[in-house]
Amino acid sequence: QVKLVESGGRSVQAGASLRLSCAASGRSASSYAMGWFRQPAGKAREFVGAISWDGKSTLYADSVKGRFTISRDNAKKMVYLQMNSLKPEDTAVYYCAAGPRSGSYPHEYQYWGQGTQVTVSS
Repeated sequence: QVKLVESGGRSVQAGASLRLSCAASGRSASSYAMGWFRQPAGKAREFVGAISWDGKSTLYADSVKGRFTISRDNAKKMVYLQMNSLKPEDTAVYYCAAGPRSGSYPHEYQYWGQGTQVTVSS
């Protein structure tokens, strides 16, 4: 069993940077690939990015490539989403998720956090 808790979401102006954190707990938490997804109000959940269990491989959605960076610290059981050059269209609830591999579909992940709201105003 893995429990995930996101933090760091808040309201910012367009062009700002923000770092989201995801704290994982559970004996095997560090052995899971981690993904970040987001869900704008009234829309479907969408893939943001993912990182392999060892941090050696990352994958990003085209919409965030070059602006967002995922990293992890397995010793601390933490995963981060660094978001730069934020745009109003990045406004959403952001979720971290844990799964056996770093895929881009929600069904590939077994465990989910409760989400943290990011609002970007123009």
